Amino acid sequence: MEERKNGRGGPLEARLTDAVHLAEIRGPHFVGFLDEHEAALSAQWAKSRRFSRVLLWGGHPDAERVIFGAFPEYCSPSADAFPVASVTVRYRPQDRLTHRDFLGALLNAGLERSALGDILPEEGRCVLFCREEISDFLCSQITRIGGVGVRISEGAKEPFPAAHRFAAYSSVVAAPRLDCAVAASVGTSRARAAVMIRSRLVEINHAEADSPSAAVQEGDVLSVRGKGRFVIDRLGPVTKKGRLCLAGRKYI
Repeated sequence: MEERKNGRGGPLEARLTDAVHLAEIRGPHFVGFLDEHEAALSAQWAKSRRFSRVLLWGGHPDAERVIFGAFPEYCSPSADAFPVASVTVRYRPQDRLTHRDFLGALLNAGLERSALGDILPEEGRCVLFCREEISDFLCSQITRIGGVGVRISEGAKEPFPAAHRFAAYSSVVAAPRLDCAVAASVGTSRARAAVMIRSRLVEINHAEADSPSAAVQEGDVLSVRGKGRFVIDRLGPVTKKGRLCLAGRKYI
């Protein structure tokens, strides 16, 4: 499993340990970009070891892909210290480039995924976050994405494009438990949802879950392998029969 691979004693922990050690010797040190699962593991790792001088940042407050930053005692953690750059890609609105178009082109250009943060496309524009050291390469060398001519410049103006589209859903559940929330989100029985959780097919906030009775809260993100990703927006009110209204959104 990915958590075992990158968890205790794994390569991710080794990189985080090195970052904390090097920060005390050389100043702020950084790991990533990390995906959401790796970011969750990194936050858990730092919390379990009571490392408070760390920060996760991806260039904007809602970033999904982030860099882990370790800071020395004499330096307060700050987003300004991170080696993150933003670039803006312009193209004809009718070309309708997708996240997959951008990622495929950049990887084919020889860039590593760990050098790339969020990719946020919309009609005629894409805002892309990356490691500082590759921003010049992007601006000077990348001229086509998905067979479409593009113009890339440094920096990006807010508001940034939305990262996802959603489909709303609602249900009534017995309790604010993980098995109830999964059942409501994917449209299955509570018993089947419990089997999926015990089979380690479910993540809550990008960390593997194995307990059907785990509590869920508003804002939690559920990932169900083969079914998609969901965010719990509202739990409540309680119905006259003592059941709980649940409202959420599915990533589409």
